[in-house]
Amino acid sequence: MSFIGQVLQWFLDGSHWQGDFGIPNRLFEHVSMSAESLVAAALIALPIGVTLGHIGRGGNLAINVSNVGRAVPSFALLVFAVQLVGIGFWPAFIALVALGIPPIVTNSYIGMREVDADVREAAKGMGMRDRAVLWQVELPIAAPLIMAGVRTSAVNIVATATLAALVAWGGLGRFIVDGLAQRDTVQLFAGALLVALLSIAVELSLTALQRITTSEGLRNETRIQEVRSTSLSAA
Repeated sequence: MSFIGQVLQWFLDGSHWQGDFGIPNRLFEHVSMSAESLVAAALIALPIGVTLGHIGRGGNLAINVSNVGRAVPSFALLVFAVQLVGIGFWPAFIALVALGIPPIVTNSYIGMREVDADVREAAKGMGMRDRAVLWQVELPIAAPLIMAGVRTSAVNIVATATLAALVAWGGLGRFIVDGLAQRDTVQLFAGALLVALLSIAVELSLTALQRITTSEGLRNETRIQEVRSTSLSAA
């Protein structure tokens, strides 16, 4: 039987779809870990990026500091976290949150700064207070680029959450780690395929959500802003 046939047979095996070690439960663990990490990263990063973008100061420093989570390999962060909090959920959570913060900080800051100054002045000229300008003018315009940062963060987290299996946590990475340990290339390949498919699904879902929530007039401008934010983040 060919290797692809063996992988197909692995997926058709009913025992791989049942119990704590089955695909549904591992998928639930993976999605739960990723979602919790993304929410935590957003709660930290969004206030920083939006506030600094609104006042127009300290943004580059915040981006450079947040990018430490991107510059340091996720595996290294995982090792450091294990030394601090032991094995299990928390070290993986800490590493994933650190990975998720930079794209959101970068995109939210740049999205806020890209709001046309004339639009701000017009809103203030109509008698809107600073807080109203933030919530009713700046954030709606910056929202597409902010959403793009959340999307990038989500995909990075989902793909990297496989490392949680290295610290005695579950998720789809368990199939990869167990496949390596048992020299079971079929299980290894199946686990990698599941992670890839989940990452693609997250990317497509959030891209569709971003498109639905963005007006036609902002879409072309958002693409230009995404290129700028990527260039700044890389720099």
